[in-house]
Amino acid sequence: MSMTNNEDKEQLFRDDLHQFLLSVDMIDERLPEAPDLEELWQPIAQSYMPDAIREFNGEYPRVAFGWIMYVGMALAKYWDVEWSTYSKVTDLYAYLRDRIDFDHMDDYICEKVLCLDAKEHEVVNNVVGECAARTYTKLCRMRLEAGSKEAFHTFVAALHQMYLMGIAVELHSLGYHMTKVQ
Repeated sequence: MSMTNNEDKEQLFRDDLHQFLLSVDMIDERLPEAPDLEELWQPIAQSYMPDAIREFNGEYPRVAFGWIMYVGMALAKYWDVEWSTYSKVTDLYAYLRDRIDFDHMDDYICEKVLCLDAKEHEVVNNVVGECAARTYTKLCRMRLEAGSKEAFHTFVAALHQMYLMGIAVELHSLGYHMTKVQ
């Protein structure tokens, strides 16, 4: 399955994640527009990539996808509560990761940033885990040549959609509902 450009690849991941998240009532039909957070993708991706590649090539490839979704959720929460402060942090990914460590960043974000109780934490873990598994499976089924430029760009496209879905999930959780303006 050779794709012609990153937008097509991103659309495949977006459509699958969007449908799944709609089915579990974690997002609205219309995805939010969050330009402040979308603009952060490039610096977040640059900072995240060494950890993502290590995980993807290691024993836990799905973690690479899941953790970036948690990062999107955390940034959406920061945007909601105190963006004037957090927007000044030069590397928000490293800021989050270094609060604890990479391996436990998911728990840190759920407990300390999103302030979830145990039941909510479990629900979010299950949803993020399913999104990560779906994305990883979809990527594997594309049968891209390992180490190729196309494989790397597709990996980044998948990470980008996981990040954006994390933002969408958290904004929905915070009560931001996107509806069509009449």
